[in-house]
Amino acid sequence: MKRILIITLVAALLLGLCACGAEETVTTGTEPSKAVSKRAVDTTAASTTGASRTEAAPVEEGTLRVYSLKGPTSMGIATMLRDSEAGKTNLHYASTICTAADEVTAALVNGKADAAMLPANAAAALFNKAGGFSVVAINTLGVLYVVENGDTIHSVKDLAGKTVCLTGKGTTPEYALRYLLAANGIEDQVTLEFKSEAQEVVAAMGENVAMIGLLPQPFVTAACAQNEKLHVALDLTKEWEAVSKDSALVTGVTVIRNEVLERNPFYASALIKDCTAGVEAVNADPAVAAELIVNMGIVAKAPIAEKAIPACNLVCIYGDQMKTLLSGYLQTLYDQNPKAVGGAMPADDFYYTGE
Repeated sequence: MKRILIITLVAALLLGLCACGAEETVTTGTEPSKAVSKRAVDTTAASTTGASRTEAAPVEEGTLRVYSLKGPTSMGIATMLRDSEAGKTNLHYASTICTAADEVTAALVNGKADAAMLPANAAAALFNKAGGFSVVAINTLGVLYVVENGDTIHSVKDLAGKTVCLTGKGTTPEYALRYLLAANGIEDQVTLEFKSEAQEVVAAMGENVAMIGLLPQPFVTAACAQNEKLHVALDLTKEWEAVSKDSALVTGVTVIRNEVLERNPFYASALIKDCTAGVEAVNADPAVAAELIVNMGIVAKAPIAEKAIPACNLVCIYGDQMKTLLSGYLQTLYDQNPKAVGGAMPADDFYYTGE
């Protein structure tokens, strides 16, 4: 039964990690001063419970059609979507949760989505290719953790001479780890062994207890529940903060189509306020949020979701700090491989700071 749970989580999480633990919500930036007034909308058209993919309602005044991926970036909006159904948010949200990143990007490009939650580097690449939208907030910081079967890793430098098993060759997990290895001066002293899925990483660690794993949340929580000998040795988000004050390890961002912003510039501040309140509620009461997350089809079991939430780094960072942290992160990816962000650093209009 545990193996089925693990495999289920893997399928969802690897989609969201193409591109979770903070103990408190980061809501820095200039407080949005204006919000959209409540509009009368059909709240029955955008149920966010049940199937993992819910069709969004037709666009209406006061409604944002939001597309997101099945994974940590959607976990942070669980209570916001619940409150939207109850008419307690500044806007009404018609939610579509997808299992493939290209569904989200296609909806953003063709206008089916008014807003979307995307992997940070995928958003940069899409902007360079098609444009037409702006980032309004960071919604998820790093979800990557170093896991070991033992007690030998207490700092990044302790990885010297070790083999780290991970997924995501040529994507965020590899780039993030290589950046930290270089920042700690051991880039040539660590062997990286790539697997196609996270379950293979866990299997390799079972076969070789000296093997170190790099895994995403909430899969980390499920894997440690399956094998009590495994434990988290390093949080890559904290390790990143230790070596870079002008960037952060960023998993997901929230974007809005420019056409929507031009039609009603207050939508951005309304969405930021609702996302801020929503992520604070998720982090403050993981037990309640876990049930919502299970109903959304993101995680299979509430106990796993509840335990994983504090480690998923769910945030709402906007304004100038968002631009500083996100641009710094994208620069580190670009420096390693320009293709990781679409071949060029995004222009300034990629970032919406409310100015």
